[in-house]
Amino acid sequence: MKRLTALLLAITLTLSLTACGGSGQSNENISSLHSSETSVTEEAYETAEESGLGSEEQSSILVAYFSWADNAILEENVDAVASPSVIAPGNVQQLAEWVQEETGADLFSIRVTEPYSSDWDDCLARANRERGDNARPELVETIEDLSQYDTIFLGYPNWWYGVPMALLTFLESNDFSGKQVYLFCSHGTGGLSNSVEIITEAIPDAEISDNIFDCYEEEAPSSQEDIQSWVAELEY
Repeated sequence: MKRLTALLLAITLTLSLTACGGSGQSNENISSLHSSETSVTEEAYETAEESGLGSEEQSSILVAYFSWADNAILEENVDAVASPSVIAPGNVQQLAEWVQEETGADLFSIRVTEPYSSDWDDCLARANRERGDNARPELVETIEDLSQYDTIFLGYPNWWYGVPMALLTFLESNDFSGKQVYLFCSHGTGGLSNSVEIITEAIPDAEISDNIFDCYEEEAPSSQEDIQSWVAELEY
């Protein structure tokens, strides 16, 4: 009887130990599985973060530009040979898009509510009147919050040895204090003329770089490599 009791106790103890061992192995497997899932989840999150997926981060760089092509109603009889910069993409617009490609910046076109003529002589006549009147043409829209940008690339054509007056509307409508500003310009034989001085006067609290990109208007369509090399030199 004692032997039978002892045998039963031994069997019970063995089964109990086996069950505990199985339970421990199961918990270990669950723990291992959980660890594996966590690793995969973290890896997927890191991959998504690297690719920008799920990220609401905005660019801290803005490319703002004024282009005749974005500010003119194209007439049917416009001479595309004599006025190529009014055919989209215009000279400055094209330069701006290449800067945007190089930097990944946000792109903003400065547009007036009252478009200019697509006839170059008529456009210049109005631009001259605006300059004489020190006008500030009304814009279709402006930047809602410029504070999100640290660096601004500003593009424009040389109009009457200066800048389009609409560019001044844009500059004076925003706070450029402490902003790093880089200028790029398309021009004729007048070069930069007084444009840099005019812009500096409009935004005196900005940090305007002396490293300026400019090109002749007829060379603008073939200036992709040059302007993107310029941006790369600025380390953007």
